[in-house]
Amino acid sequence: MAARPGAGGRVRFNVGGQAFETTTTTLANAGRDSMLGALLDSSWNAPPEAPGEALTAAAPTEYFIDRNPACFAVLLDLLRTGSLHVPPHLPEKLLYREALYYGLLDHVRSARWGAFDGDRLRLAASVPGRAPGDGTAIRASPDGGCCVAHGGAVHVYNWMLDERRPVSLDHSQVNDVAYLDAATLLIAARERLGKCDGGMAAFSAVSGDLRHRFRVSHGSEPKSFTAGALAFNAHDSGIFASCKGRLNEYGVGVWDAATGDQADFFYEPPGVALGDADRLQWLDATNALMVATLFPKTDNCSIGLLDFRDKRVAWSWSDAGTAASLEDKRVLHAIAMDDERSVCVINQYDDLGFLDLRSAAGVGGVRWSSRSKLMNRKATGEESCYPKLATHGGQLFSSMNDSISVFSGPEHVLTSTLRRSYGGAICDFSIGGDRLFALHNEENVFDVWETPPPPII
Repeated sequence: MAARPGAGGRVRFNVGGQAFETTTTTLANAGRDSMLGALLDSSWNAPPEAPGEALTAAAPTEYFIDRNPACFAVLLDLLRTGSLHVPPHLPEKLLYREALYYGLLDHVRSARWGAFDGDRLRLAASVPGRAPGDGTAIRASPDGGCCVAHGGAVHVYNWMLDERRPVSLDHSQVNDVAYLDAATLLIAARERLGKCDGGMAAFSAVSGDLRHRFRVSHGSEPKSFTAGALAFNAHDSGIFASCKGRLNEYGVGVWDAATGDQADFFYEPPGVALGDADRLQWLDATNALMVATLFPKTDNCSIGLLDFRDKRVAWSWSDAGTAASLEDKRVLHAIAMDDERSVCVINQYDDLGFLDLRSAAGVGGVRWSSRSKLMNRKATGEESCYPKLATHGGQLFSSMNDSISVFSGPEHVLTSTLRRSYGGAICDFSIGGDRLFALHNEENVFDVWETPPPPII
């Protein structure tokens, strides 16, 4: 039985036969959710000693832990200094395993890379895919891992980039994937002809096991459908998916993340293809869902804000009637900016454009800017991919062939470019867990970009 902390605040460890001594102040840096930090909690202390067994004031507490002493030394130094120094002979994966045991993975992550900054990103790793070509999507996990949708499977990687058990949909095509949380994947799939499959389901991101299948019902009868784009409202735990069914299941479905039950359904109005939506995004400030149906899935692009309280389209824009040929600018991707006052779009020429959400529906149209052309360097004979957009921390990111451009400030000035030639053009990218993941189409390889930790003064 371990003795209780002495008055001097010193704590002694015997880890795998090697002695370490530290203070309660250092252990407190681990946090109460960690094993070492919890040693300070009264629930970890031994009951009061019998008379005559009390410690002297100078006696330090001692604990025996049957783990790797070399890793413990690195982790203890991390708690003391805030910096991570891994000896060359110590495998990082062994250190991560021990950090997981002690509950210090968050400390290791924060010491390994700093808070996300698009202008300071550096390439940390390139991970080859299981099969070349046809990657559907890549999504960043909240804890720094990611997943890659490829055909009828989703390959999952933890934050150490070790591949976990993949999720297989038995040959159903994956249309979109999203993280409900670090341990749960939402997968939208296409319904196969003559099969009652497709739809949307939640899977364990750790084991790949099916957790729940989300149904679309009319009356009490569940319907088979194809699920497309996904979105999540973290405030109200609402899950959204664009839906296409065999009868009247066309629109955007809503499910309660806690119960898995269908909570609502927004049927598409005439002339608006909600079931074909390429992108959904929940906007907290306006309490509405942005729905974008884009070229080339449909001939005409449309973007709208759905108000589920009143079952109406609160704002909308469309290029119907304005584009005369393929040479005209067609919107290929869209994203609401962080302040939720405007929507950024991008066309086939990699031009950025902006729509004002504060104006009357569609008034003013798209304000196009060609500054992104400066970074459009497509190699001769190289297959191109449709550009994608993302925002993070007030910065705007745009993929353009084999590079990602970073735009900063209120005027969206081009400030950085991320380029990695291996693997071909970038077909998708995602930001999360203080990392940027970029998926290349030819080799199905994905790159991992991280922000270096701040210098220790």
